[in-house]
Amino acid sequence: MCRWLGYIGDPIRPEELLYQPERSLIEQSKSHAPDVAIANGDGYGLGWYGTADGPGLFRSASPAWGDHNLRELSAQIRSPLFLAHVRAATGTPVQQSNCHPFRYGHWMFVHNGMIDAFPRVRRDLLMQVDPELFPAVEGSTDSELMFYLALTFGLAEDPVGGLERMAGCIEAAGRRIGSDHPLQMTVGVTDGARLVAARYASDTEANTLHVSSSVRDLRLLYPENERFQHFSDEARVIVSEPLVDLPGMWREVPAGTALVVQDGEELEVPFVPRAA
Repeated sequence: MCRWLGYIGDPIRPEELLYQPERSLIEQSKSHAPDVAIANGDGYGLGWYGTADGPGLFRSASPAWGDHNLRELSAQIRSPLFLAHVRAATGTPVQQSNCHPFRYGHWMFVHNGMIDAFPRVRRDLLMQVDPELFPAVEGSTDSELMFYLALTFGLAEDPVGGLERMAGCIEAAGRRIGSDHPLQMTVGVTDGARLVAARYASDTEANTLHVSSSVRDLRLLYPENERFQHFSDEARVIVSEPLVDLPGMWREVPAGTALVVQDGEELEVPFVPRAA
């Protein structure tokens, strides 16, 4: 399985989450997940919002743990919102165009999971991508196709609804070929103003997803921890697996749930695939 993280809050250097925690994303990439025999060595990516009109993107097909360019870059930039991903391929080639995050306009997308029997449903799903979006599809992975299906089904106007219609489209395609469990996913998507995440699986075993607790509450729990003094009150981190082992630091997102982290009200709503 892949791992990913998303951050939103006051600007920080990405290295503070990619490298510095005891169970940082880079440390996680070196060791395989439970019941998975391979590490996350099939590429990585970092996407961030800065001074340009739209997000920056740095991706490579090499293992994240050995790339000094990523370490240098993540120590120099500061961003109020970024996504990072380490990949374990599920059948599609190890190449840069298949590395997350995927970007279209102001939007970025990361995914952990898979579409069941993807070679058999790929053509059906590709034909449902909006023709105006289709030329932007660069790679061959199921994750990128999920992103463009979500864009096709209204992600920009209704992020959670667009993701639900994407999931419904994939489940319908899978069941047409007899798949019992067409979709496994945790996804993160952002337009630079909000961070949206969802955890869902067609069967009962959804890949894990966690969100950090209120920084204000964490300061009260751990007044001696200087790191919590550094983060802004509204900062949130969404991760596949916890980065540090501190009681009260993380809350597991229930399966079948979507989160919307943004200025003002933070939303947690049921995630239910629906017809596209």
